[in-house]
Amino acid sequence: MKPKMIWANLAVANLERTQKFYEVLGFKPNNPHTSNDLVSFFFGENDFIIHFFLKNILESNVKDVNFGDSQISNEIIFTLSAESKEQADQWANEVESAGGTIVSKPTSFGNNYYGFVFADPDGHKFNVFKM
Repeated sequence: MKPKMIWANLAVANLERTQKFYEVLGFKPNNPHTSNDLVSFFFGENDFIIHFFLKNILESNVKDVNFGDSQISNEIIFTLSAESKEQADQWANEVESAGGTIVSKPTSFGNNYYGFVFADPDGHKFNVFKM
């Protein structure tokens, strides 16, 4: 198997809230793919795409797959690379200001590692990591 692209599809409860959260954090909208059913953003230098679908739409599109409650479980955790400890700290402040939740505060761990975990308003977790 050699797919041309890969992207993620996550279930959300409120598209407007999701769109505002990721725009405030500075992620670039993938506008051709924004509709009444989803909002979409590019992440990272290689423009990895994450689509945020209304949960009922996503479940009806992928047939026989149920999505859990991301507030209490994790379907996946994405890691976003920070260039410095200062940038990680800045991002933590931006996440809180945008309405996200800091799950674990920025801290040093391991051998020269630094980072934190945050959740978007729907509970999707992201790990910010400087190594």
